[in-house]
Amino acid sequence: MQLKKILTLCLMMVLGVFHLSLAIAQTIQSDKQSFKIVPLTQGLQYPWSVAFLPDGRLLITERAGRLRIVQKDFTLDPKPVSGLPDIIAGGQGGLFDVVLHPQYSKNGWIYFAYSAPGSGGWGTALARGKLVGHQMTNVQVLLSMEPKTRSNLHFGGRIVFDEAGYVYLTLGDRGDMARAQQLDDHAGSIIRLHDDGKVPKDNPFVNKIGVKPEKFTLGNRNVQGVAIHPKTGEVWTHEHGPQGGDEINIIKPARNYGWPIITYGVNYGSGTKIGEGTTKAGLEQPLYVWVPSIAPSGMAFYKGNVFPNWNNSLFIGALRAETLVRLELQGDRVVQEERLLQGSIGRIRDVRVGPDQYIYLLTDERAGGLYRLEPRK
Repeated sequence: MQLKKILTLCLMMVLGVFHLSLAIAQTIQSDKQSFKIVPLTQGLQYPWSVAFLPDGRLLITERAGRLRIVQKDFTLDPKPVSGLPDIIAGGQGGLFDVVLHPQYSKNGWIYFAYSAPGSGGWGTALARGKLVGHQMTNVQVLLSMEPKTRSNLHFGGRIVFDEAGYVYLTLGDRGDMARAQQLDDHAGSIIRLHDDGKVPKDNPFVNKIGVKPEKFTLGNRNVQGVAIHPKTGEVWTHEHGPQGGDEINIIKPARNYGWPIITYGVNYGSGTKIGEGTTKAGLEQPLYVWVPSIAPSGMAFYKGNVFPNWNNSLFIGALRAETLVRLELQGDRVVQEERLLQGSIGRIRDVRVGPDQYIYLLTDERAGGLYRLEPRK
């Protein structure tokens, strides 16, 4: 039985390399841009997020709780970074996003989200630290969600800084949909903090009895993509629906994004209705919806000269659909959807635009990889 598993895994790897070699060998033509896909780093175990250091190295998180360094030539440093806090890895939980402070060159802060242990179980936390060699030093936990449970579902775990320097953390409903509507619960919301973890005085729920002051929104199921619009500075997110109903939203303070009162998805398996339908007064409507689900993860606006015809596009990775989605935008309207790389590299977990203006992807696989899109002329 063990030999059969090994042979099956080897066959899958051979087929994966074969399909990837075909994708690399050919020019891929999108509606507006010719490109190729180039593998950079292999051997990553369920990578989740990538960040670019100013010296040309990269940081990549692995869901099992490891933070890895990729050298300038894209070789994977065999020694993981030490000094991280205790991380509970199981199911969908583990080490999630990693993001540099906007003033990293001055202060050296690196922010990361992870599943942290605590009273009653575990839940998403936000921490920061400074990288010295292969060690994370001066680690500070800025927020650890409450209450904690023993669920291994729906952690959220994405981080973004806005133009004013506030940091946002996405938190899933932890597999308990009712929590997303509870103001005394961090779950199912987006958190907004100062970069040192303090609560901004103008957060919408500050000084309200029985409400978590860190909350910026509620009614979010499981946000796994967040990015700042390059023109408006607004926070855009996408989140997983249940069976159907993945959605894109523009985040505004105190808004209720509806889960589970309204949704375009249905219950798994049975297909039965969830909540009260798709609309209700006082609850936000999504900007864009996918039915059936694509299981979105990772999100980046493109702005650059390397792919000039992709400006005004939003790129989103898809796990279930194993594709890279390009949404063409006019203002805050999606006017076209294009699906790229369908089935070519597997489940796409993260999407980033690097400092070189190329587009980088991570695949959510046992032997995951880092890839780069490059233009073909």
